[in-house]
Amino acid sequence: MASHSTLLPQEAADRLAIRELFDAYAHCADTRDAEGQKALFTTDTHFEVYMAGPGSEPSSVLEGREALSPVFDDLNRYEATMHFNGQSTVILDGNSATGDSYTIAHHVYREDGTRMMMVAWLRYLDTFTKIEQTWYIAERKIVLEWSETRPLGPPTAG
Repeated sequence: MASHSTLLPQEAADRLAIRELFDAYAHCADTRDAEGQKALFTTDTHFEVYMAGPGSEPSSVLEGREALSPVFDDLNRYEATMHFNGQSTVILDGNSATGDSYTIAHHVYREDGTRMMMVAWLRYLDTFTKIEQTWYIAERKIVLEWSETRPLGPPTAG
């Protein structure tokens, strides 16, 4: 069982800032704020996506903040997305940190006239850095753990 100790004020502030960074990424994705999403990363960020799951080769490797534009713009193909962020483990080391975080991402789109939903269970393996008192994502590995695609029925009441 993990032990918990009293947090020093600066550690608590850093942990909260990193959590808000994690949540801001999801919020920007869901509101289609690609520029805001890119601003969460360092200019020299390293970004990898593993669509074939854990232990696979990366399906995409991008270098630098500007290289992220097509990835974030690609969300515009969906009618809606909704990310639910779960637990996050962060290890602080001065002005750097690592994180292992979980997200369930819902993506709604149309296929041959049918409304569909793809749900992706994701892990974000991150390296964070603090620059001038602001935390940024310096490296991100997105691992698709599994996904499900199904027809989406009409909204239901109550």
